[in-house]
Parts: sequence; structure tokens; C-alpha cells
Amino acid sequence: MGDLKQHSLIKAQERLRDQVGHALRAALIAGELRPGSVYSAPGLASELGVSATPVREAMLDLAREGLVEPVRNKGFRITEVSERDLDQYTELRTMIEVPTIGRITEIATAEQLEALRPVAEEIVTSAREHNLIGYLEADRRFHLGLLALAGNDRLVETVGDLRKRSRLYGLTGLDEAGKLVSSAEEHIELLDLMLSGDARAAEACMTRHLGHVRSLWAQGRDEPVGRTPGVLGASGVRT
Repeated sequence: MGDLKQHSLIKAQERLRDQVGHALRAALIAGELRPGSVYSAPGLASELGVSATPVREAMLDLAREGLVEPVRNKGFRITEVSERDLDQYTELRTMIEVPTIGRITEIATAEQLEALRPVAEEIVTSAREHNLIGYLEADRRFHLGLLALAGNDRLVETVGDLRKRSRLYGLTGLDEAGKLVSSAEEHIELLDLMLSGDARAAEACMTRHLGHVRSLWAQGRDEPVGRTPGVLGASGVRT
């Protein structure tokens, strides 16, 4: 029975680590953790109301994704992404995703594509309700779920990694300015074009959508980002 208790403890620790990771990603998206700034695990743990261990473990997970970098004896620095980086990420995504969308349009069944409609609608709903975490999570599921229909797991992994490294900056400011809904609605437009079987039009829509996302990044850097009281005031971590 001792081994089972230990297994249960490990699972609980893993769940807390995941919750902390989710809270830190939310803070990154909202602009509460600022690019270039250094944060200590004990300091973040105090904000979240947990011990430093799950925070340190979660930050190491984020480091593997390229979102933060360890700073010896200080903590973790939020990585800064340059305009050149964002341009290159967009170029890579365009090279991969646009032709893949065209191919999927030709091989996917209507049932497979329709299965993604609730996710596309969830993106729009989240944008309208100012649910930024829900917006990005549904956006991730839609794009990676769509690409998965090509049957290439490595392609999906590669795009997933690019998405993490090119996370949206200033999303809070863009949401407050009402600039996210039009981008969200492009997902439904893309799905309808694919269902019509028009591969070239679907590719054109995907190209336009990625260009739209890149312009949102640029605008997001110029928008003022409001801060909530405390670094992680709405973390949602449960201890």
C-alpha cells in the first residue's frame, strides 16, 4: 500500500505543477509577466499561494518551450521575441500550413471537418466574451486538430512549437480595443471554404489569416496593457 500512496502523491504534485503552469501561461498572455523581466520562483509562489517547488518545475517546463530562460541565482527571465523572430515564425507557419490546408481540403471528409465547427465557434464566443485563455486554447485545438487531418504527427508537433514561441503579445489591449473578433471569425470562414472543396480559396484564407495574426502581434506591442493588482491576481491555482 505504501507504493500506491507514493504514486498518489506524485500524481497530486503533477496536477499542481500543471495548474501552476496554466496560471503562469495566463499571466504571460495577459501581459502580467513582462518580457525581459526576471521573476523568482519563491516570489511567484507567494503570489500563487503555493510552495516554490511546483513553480520552479512549471517554469522549467516553460523554459523547454522557449517562453522563459533560467537566470542563475535569480530565477527566470521572460523571453523577448523580436519583430524579426515574429516575421520568421510567420514565414515558417505559412510555408507549412498553407499548402497543408490545401491538401487537407482535398482529402478530408465533411464529417472530419464538421467535427471542428464547435471549436471554431468556441473561438468566436471566447473572443466576444473577452475570455483570452479560452480564446487561445480553442484556437490551438482548432489549428492543430485541422492539421492533424493530414496524418503527419511531426508536422503537428512542429507547428505546435512555433505557436508556443510566437505567443500573442498585448492580447489584453487588443481585446479591449475589440480587434480579436474579426480574427476569430476567420476560422469559420476557413472551415466553410474547406467544406466547399475549394482548396485554392482555403489556402488564400489561411494566408490572410496568418497575416492578420502577424498584424495583431504588431498592434499588440503598441497597445497599452493594463495590470491587475498583484502579478498573478487571477491565477486560479487550487492547493
